[in-house]
Amino acid sequence: MYPKPYIDFLVHFHGLRDYFECHEILEEHWKSEPRGSRKDYWVGLIQVAVALYHQRRCNFSGALRMMESALSIIEREQDAIDHLGLDSSKLRALLRERTNDLRQNNPYKSINLPINDNHLLLLCEQECKHVGCVYGMPSDLGNEYLIHKHTKRDRSDVIEERIEQKLLREKGRTDS
Repeated sequence: MYPKPYIDFLVHFHGLRDYFECHEILEEHWKSEPRGSRKDYWVGLIQVAVALYHQRRCNFSGALRMMESALSIIEREQDAIDHLGLDSSKLRALLRERTNDLRQNNPYKSINLPINDNHLLLLCEQECKHVGCVYGMPSDLGNEYLIHKHTKRDRSDVIEERIEQKLLREKGRTDS
């Protein structure tokens, strides 16, 4: 009923609290659609995760920009958000509250997206158990890797892929 990347997003959001991975998972799903038919609501959810990632790192201005953008998208996409098993009204209220926190530079605290589909909630709880985490646990603020993942992760595969793509482009230019 729901795309697997969305379930993975929710597990990383609510169980692992790995907002960087939330962004990666859902962005890949969003980009898998052809340009012109990509769904903005995925971007809104991605931006919520990115905002929380920034807030956890005390980058309040970046977090505020992302949260305001996410809120704008989610306000426009209420029906789609509801079809994703979320309560769009509660989500908008939650994001407005977090936006106010960010304006005041309040420290990060974990939030749960308001899932109103019991089947989806059960699925997320089971998947959390499967990957070795507990649904709804607060973020481990002592986990430096999790908090600063964008600077600490292994990017060798990404760098290798970029080099390969650059070589292919250069080869294409010389073949023409």
